[in-house]
Order: sequence, then C-alpha cells, then structure tokens
Amino acid sequence: MLHNLHARVLPVAEAEVGTLLQGLSGTRDHLWPRDAWPPMAFDRPLEVGASGGHGPVRYRVEAVTPGRCVRFRFTRPRGFDGFHEFSTVPLRHADTASGSGPGVPAGDRPMTELRHLLVIRPRGAARLTVRLFWMPLHDALLEDCLDRAERQLTGGVARPARWSPYVRMLRRVAAALAPKVGARVR
Repeated sequence: MLHNLHARVLPVAEAEVGTLLQGLSGTRDHLWPRDAWPPMAFDRPLEVGASGGHGPVRYRVEAVTPGRCVRFRFTRPRGFDGFHEFSTVPLRHADTASGSGPGVPAGDRPMTELRHLLVIRPRGAARLTVRLFWMPLHDALLEDCLDRAERQLTGGVARPARWSPYVRMLRRVAAALAPKVGARVR
C-alpha cells in the first residue's frame, strides 16, 4: 500500500481554502496548476459520480463535502487501485511569531492546512511504474498545486517548489511519447 501526503499550512480561515476546493476543474479554478500540467476536467460539475481526470490519469468523484473535502477514485492507469483527495484542516493556532495584522497575536490568526492524500495499492506493472514514473510527477504537480494555493490566498509563495532534473526529464519523455500528456517544460 502506498500512502503519499502533501500539505501546506496557510494563514487563512478554512472557508477561504475551501473555496479553492469548490473551484477545482471549473472556470474559477485557482488551485490546479493548469499552466504547467494537463488540466483537471470532468464530464459535469464537481459532484459525486463526475468522471474525468488530468492527462492519462482518470478518476471519478467519489465524495464531496463542500469546502472541506473532495475524494477521487482512480479508474486509470491500470493497476491503480485507490483514491486521492484534497481536504482542509482548520488549525487552532499559528506556529509563527507574527499575527495577521497589527494587534493580532499569532495564536489568534486563523490557520488552515490544505492536504492532498493519495492512497493506492499498485497492481501488476503499476508496482514498478508508480515509483519510477508516476510518483515523481505526482509529487511535483502537488507541490505546484500548493504553491498556487498559497499564491492565491496570500499573494506570494514563501518557498516555491522546484522541479528536480529527474522530473524535467520525465516530462520531456512524456511529451515526446504523447504530446497531449506533456505540458511546457521548464
């Protein structure tokens, strides 16, 4: 079983982060990094039963708790038995020294963790391809997603993610093999 978690603490209320989840794949999607990755798209609005995905990765919406969680069940690639989900977790206090403005102590500032969890049990050839191909790309995409969320909600990114040379090479190979899979290489 493979568990993969990406998370970012954002200095905003859960409702603000929740609007990013609600906008996924829509015309007001400020979470998915479609400028550098295949866009997330579905056959209908983001609701239980909607089918779609991004690039060659396909899934259907399995559960939605508006503004708090969206879970997707994989349908492709073959051998991906599992799910991935975005969720929000409100935090009780800030771990930083500064508040959100003059006279606002850090402990009183709303904080929310945006999480992406992937849980799969790879079967067949996916046992090999998931670690060599899919996970490096997945990890880069998710860090880009979290950067985009941070930029949208705070106006900047404290520590922007950088693609590794291996990820850049995988993207070039994917683009050469299937032009629709690869997005621009940076």
